[in-house]
Amino acid sequence: MSRRAKLLAVRLAVALPFSGPAAAHAAPSGGDGEASPNEGVAKGPKLDLGGLKGKAKAKAKAKVGGEDDAALSKRKDRPWVQRWAPERNMLELGAYGGLMLPARDLELFEPRPNRPRQGFLPLATVAPEVGVRLGYFPLRFLGVEAEGSYLPTSTLKDGYPVSMFAVRGHLIGQLPFASIAPFALFGAGALGMRSNPAVVLGQDVDPAFHLGIGSKLFINRRIVARLDLRDVISPRRGVSGGATNSIEVLLGLSITLGRERDVDRQPEPEPEPTKPDDQDGDGFIDEEDACPTEAGVAPDGCPAASDRDGDGFVDEEDTCPDEAGVEPDGCPDRDADGDGILVPDDQCPQEPESYNGFEDDDGCADEVPDEIQRFSGRLEGINFELSKANLTKDSRPMLDEAVAVLVKYPHIRIEVSGHTDNSGKREVNMRLSQKRADAVKQYLVEHGVDESRIITRGAGPDEPIDSNASADGRANNRRIEFRILD
Repeated sequence: MSRRAKLLAVRLAVALPFSGPAAAHAAPSGGDGEASPNEGVAKGPKLDLGGLKGKAKAKAKAKVGGEDDAALSKRKDRPWVQRWAPERNMLELGAYGGLMLPARDLELFEPRPNRPRQGFLPLATVAPEVGVRLGYFPLRFLGVEAEGSYLPTSTLKDGYPVSMFAVRGHLIGQLPFASIAPFALFGAGALGMRSNPAVVLGQDVDPAFHLGIGSKLFINRRIVARLDLRDVISPRRGVSGGATNSIEVLLGLSITLGRERDVDRQPEPEPEPTKPDDQDGDGFIDEEDACPTEAGVAPDGCPAASDRDGDGFVDEEDTCPDEAGVEPDGCPDRDADGDGILVPDDQCPQEPESYNGFEDDDGCADEVPDEIQRFSGRLEGINFELSKANLTKDSRPMLDEAVAVLVKYPHIRIEVSGHTDNSGKREVNMRLSQKRADAVKQYLVEHGVDESRIITRGAGPDEPIDSNASADGRANNRRIEFRILD
């Protein structure tokens, strides 16, 4: 083998592992078998840009699909009445049908001298109507529409056939907040008529204005139903001129285009995750269960500690482990009747205390004895020297009886209040009433009643029980009252 052949073999051995299929077709350029300097050089692995582009497109498509799924899910979560509200840049293409009630003096005829029957012939009172419309809504609440309609009718008296037509456009404003969208519109166009010129009305076209109201019902993403009620204003026949009003009632169905892209497919449900192992079936997975083979409770999945009385407090934390109880210590409720007096101080644990100032700390419902109630309210027989706080001697019997009752019932607390009539200055009467109440308290304390059980108050003339217009009334208002405190 020649030197050049050996060199060529070495070059091919080096190049082949790095070359693509094209390397197999490399041929020497010289007749003696020597390879061309460019043809024998390995080009290395080729980068597959097409594959990368395909992956990028797939990722972008998956991202868009995810966004569409989210948009669909969000839209379907809304109530139906809000699901298909109008959107910006929507197109509506539809057809409609209905009725027109032409005005009796509608100026649609063509006067011609050579026509056998001159004069105006009124049209039938009701004319059926069919038509098509195209609408564009750059804003959710505002759009423009164009319509064309055909109305086959006849003359009212003789029934000659007449073909009416209308071409018009208008502005339409709508409430865009729900699938039901009320609207109002106004616009202009042409109202025309064609008939047999020899016998009827000839042919004529007049300008016409119209305005109306109605409502749309967006049934789904594509379909919308619509109801219109309109007033068509056109010229009146006769020399005086003027305008006529013809009523239209239209019912239509349209296709909507231009909504934000929705997907018609439901997102595929995600596969349910595999449930982790729970050998003892206690709700704690084995990885987190301190006792994986023995059913238990929170917090660690192990069996609950002993609770002999069954009150939910384990015996180790139960102050009364053999007696069912409540928070905070597992012992029975010491105030079952809710009167604020705890067992054993509550002598009636199932019956709440009646707080009336009499034995209010025994926990029992009780009534104030009659002999105590006798000293509740105005006390007759307690008198003072005129304009002074000195008790008269005839007051002692009543006060002594009060002392006896208060000593007999040491738990009773009372308020002693002094009252005057309205004679003189109020400030003087206020001071006098307080001094008289204090004088009564002093007498009771001096005769054995604990001072802490009595409070006093001077009411002056502010709490009369009778009229101050008479001497008897003023005498009644000058008094001492006892009130049993809670």
